Amino acid sequence: MSITWVNHDWRDGTVVKIDRRLILNIDWVLLCLVLLITGIGLLNLYSTGSNLTHSTAKPFYMKQLSWIMMGLVIMIVAASVDYHFVIRYGYVIYCISLLLLIWVFVQGHIVHGSQRWIVLGGFSFQPSELVKLTVIIALTKYIAENKFGDKYHISNLAVPFAVVAIPCSLIAMQPDLGTALFIFMLFFSLILFVGVNRKTVMTFIVSGMVIAPLLWFFIKDYQRQRILTFLNPERDPLGAGYHIIQSIIAIGSGGITGKGFLKGTQSQLKFLPEQQTDFVFSVFAEEWGFLGTVVVLFLFLSLVLWGVKIARNSRDLSGTILALGITVLIFWAVFINIAMVLGILPVVGIPLPFMSYGGSSMVVLMTGVGLLLNVSMRRFMLQS
Repeated sequence: MSITWVNHDWRDGTVVKIDRRLILNIDWVLLCLVLLITGIGLLNLYSTGSNLTHSTAKPFYMKQLSWIMMGLVIMIVAASVDYHFVIRYGYVIYCISLLLLIWVFVQGHIVHGSQRWIVLGGFSFQPSELVKLTVIIALTKYIAENKFGDKYHISNLAVPFAVVAIPCSLIAMQPDLGTALFIFMLFFSLILFVGVNRKTVMTFIVSGMVIAPLLWFFIKDYQRQRILTFLNPERDPLGAGYHIIQSIIAIGSGGITGKGFLKGTQSQLKFLPEQQTDFVFSVFAEEWGFLGTVVVLFLFLSLVLWGVKIARNSRDLSGTILALGITVLIFWAVFINIAMVLGILPVVGIPLPFMSYGGSSMVVLMTGVGLLLNVSMRRFMLQS
């Protein structure tokens, strides 16, 4: 006989009877996939700093381990609180993230010419990473509460577009155009899932084709250099093109089986810049080769497909949209980062989920995983 407890549903005042066994229905597949990828990433970060024996700074992998532990705690909290409660206060959470973005311009920390970080309790935090998740939560609340028939028209998208455009404008001013465009990609992915009519899709496509060339006159000089370098890395092999050239050399030199753990020349001899963040996949590919990258890509593919499965099996629309949004976030981040280090896309500073060094990204992703676990477990909810 199952044991249940009673909880009041804040949406309509009805009583929800929750099977206590849902605690035993933790999604171990999702959890194991995330922990496997995170473990591989931690091992890879150890490799990036293995030759810094005389450095007094705390190694990247030790800092990352601290962020992982913090992320796991937040993940447990995110999985424990009913996701309907999170969505109910979606606009409040979204507004808090906007305030943090504004605070960046007041007392933000400048690194490499970009003002993207704020210091909270001795820790540096990047609010734009948080916005990726809060935008998904806010869009979930709006879409779940506003139904406009089978297809959305352009007039129905004014509010959700504004929800995305406001933080993206602030992020682009930091400047961080890559993250701003990334958030717009999340928006379009969710809207296409919800369903838009053909005229609306064509309007977005034509608008994008018109606006994209005009952006050239508004972006920063270094952003123009990234685009020109993407088109021809050899135009400045020792300057703007150095990163991507070294990345391609590292990946190609890994061959089928790789050079071996701690034996990658491009990474160990520090020819490859930003190897602990943007180009962490290049380090892994050089040391573990084609076979190693296939394993990692298979784990990421499995994670994305499992996220889609969670979205499909959700008991309500809000759970479906929330799970899909988080899954799309992971998918596009993996796709863009790997395409970036292969020279298929310009370098835009999108970290590789669970593998790139960075506390903000790790904590936000772990929070997202917690919400995925939340949706997965609560498909067993019973209502009376």
